[in-house]
Amino acid sequence: MLSTLLVANRGEIACRIFRTCRDLGIATVAVFSDADADALHVREADTAVRLPGATPADTYLRGDLIVKAALAAGADAVHPGYGFLSENAGFARAVTDAGLVWIGPPPAAIEAMASKTRAKELLGVPPLPAGAVTEADLPVLVKAAAGGGGRGMRVVRHLDDLAGELAAASAEALSAFGDGEVFVEPYVENGRHVEVQLLADTHGTVWTLGTRDCSLQRRHQKVIEEAPAPGLPPGLVESLYERSASAAKSVGYTGAGTVEFLVADGRAHFLEMNTRLQVEHPVTEAVFGVDLVALQIAVAEGETLPPEPPRPSGHAVEARLYAEDPAARWAPQTGPLHTFEVPGGPGLRIDTGYASGDTVGVHYDAMLAKVVAHAPTRAAATRLLARALERARLHGPSTNRDLLVASLRHPGFTEPARLGTGFYAEHLDALTVPPSGEEYAAVAAALADAVHNPSSFGGGWRNVRSQDECRTYVGVGAGAEGAYEVAYRPTRDGRHQVTSPPGVRVVAVAADRVSLEVGGLVRHFDIARYGEGEGGREVAYAGPYRLTPVPRFPDPDDQREPGSLLAPMPGTVVRVTEGLAVGARVEAGQPLLWLEAMKMEHRVIAPASGTLTALHAAPGRQVEVGTLLAVVSTSTDAQEEPSA
Repeated sequence: MLSTLLVANRGEIACRIFRTCRDLGIATVAVFSDADADALHVREADTAVRLPGATPADTYLRGDLIVKAALAAGADAVHPGYGFLSENAGFARAVTDAGLVWIGPPPAAIEAMASKTRAKELLGVPPLPAGAVTEADLPVLVKAAAGGGGRGMRVVRHLDDLAGELAAASAEALSAFGDGEVFVEPYVENGRHVEVQLLADTHGTVWTLGTRDCSLQRRHQKVIEEAPAPGLPPGLVESLYERSASAAKSVGYTGAGTVEFLVADGRAHFLEMNTRLQVEHPVTEAVFGVDLVALQIAVAEGETLPPEPPRPSGHAVEARLYAEDPAARWAPQTGPLHTFEVPGGPGLRIDTGYASGDTVGVHYDAMLAKVVAHAPTRAAATRLLARALERARLHGPSTNRDLLVASLRHPGFTEPARLGTGFYAEHLDALTVPPSGEEYAAVAAALADAVHNPSSFGGGWRNVRSQDECRTYVGVGAGAEGAYEVAYRPTRDGRHQVTSPPGVRVVAVAADRVSLEVGGLVRHFDIARYGEGEGGREVAYAGPYRLTPVPRFPDPDDQREPGSLLAPMPGTVVRVTEGLAVGARVEAGQPLLWLEAMKMEHRVIAPASGTLTALHAAPGRQVEVGTLLAVVSTSTDAQEEPSA
């Protein structure tokens, strides 16, 4: 029996595995990079070991250091989680060669299936040779042979783009998985991403634990997943079970694994087999009433599975809550997570690697949590999940919370016949419309600040009426003018009278809570404020709305000239468009440079057609949010500036 287990991973999945270990009476060991020294998974482990990697990004790819850490901490088993080295056969062998128990499939099975190119050849669907791709093959998908999560994936629609996308995908895969091999396969437009969860023991029993639908994706990363996959014909489901179990048996597979398919026009196209625990495994656990991590450990200890898996019950839906801005090409966001509270309750589960007070950094994936709802029906689970997300208190970096809520209520999701991987390509603009009510949140923030800091708002009630007090806020949906101006005056009863915007009656005011009546409806806003951003500028939260006060006297040195391209996130400049130089003509939408953040590459494009008058970016440069990267002038007599 195992006594101590090391998790060769970080964040949410490490915390989730530790939870099962505690339930089983197994001691836990965490590993961490310097950037993760105070991370939640480090705080939750019984023992933690620092990994001295060259950079935070490559620390968790150092299998030799992880094995040494396990031996030093007295662990007798290693669980790889997902990502990083979870599908690395060499790491699995190093673990077992050191006399440790590997919580995963045999290295030979990993080699056969973890490389997507070899898996396709094994199943008779070899990838396209990159050099043989023609116009007739387009569109195609460039894909990393190792790992997943959307890293190292590119859709190519024009043959001239193939070489560049192969290079970019290879670089991204090498950074994320330590393996730069990529391949090319046909790209099926807007199919459904359906997968089968497997669990196999060492005695020949193979379970198929239902299907999952993971069609809602951005940048080839899953956003919303559910079990079972709704609306599939029973015959197709049985075929998926048979093909998945056959694939596992053909390579002597043991432990947990997932076989993924793209379903289009009634046919299922094999994508890959993931020889690890999937991010979305909680929906299967909810429906089947199992703990897949506990079962992985049981299989590794040699236990025999019952002949048949438990019977499924109900429906489960999972949403991945990210620190990102969907309206800005899914740009990841960073910074202090002042308040992070997602409501729990019957049917709800939250898996996370963060807590209030933690900081979202630049080195790793931007996922904050997985929020899961389980209910008797799909509609009930979806409703429960949307409401839980809506009620979450998320004070800090921008998140995709509003997008998730809108997605869960959109007919493209609620009607299974409309599910497809093109959901966000088709509906993103409509889903990122700012929520209504923000102007009233600005009123609440202004009144709460008047109570919280009365000295900054002039005197109180007086016999002779003076000018209204005014305060201006910038919010996500502030419109063309870019801000909300709130005007009010004190009253005898201390509640204040709002003069702009019209139609607002103040019900109650306190420094941390404001109640307003608008159109006969009373709305309550919980207020919080934090000093953050450049110069420690305060940010206010009124309910779910994030608002930035506009200074009455703007700093004249804080002005940027038109056409300035600022870094949308902290990261590293990895590439600049070949031949790009000051004085060059650029076109609107043209990629100028690429930033790497959280192991993903992000394009910075020209905002308009014009002349490049300044270029401050060079490969290898580290930048922070708001760093000036370049200037594109639309003026016909633009003056060139020297590059830095």
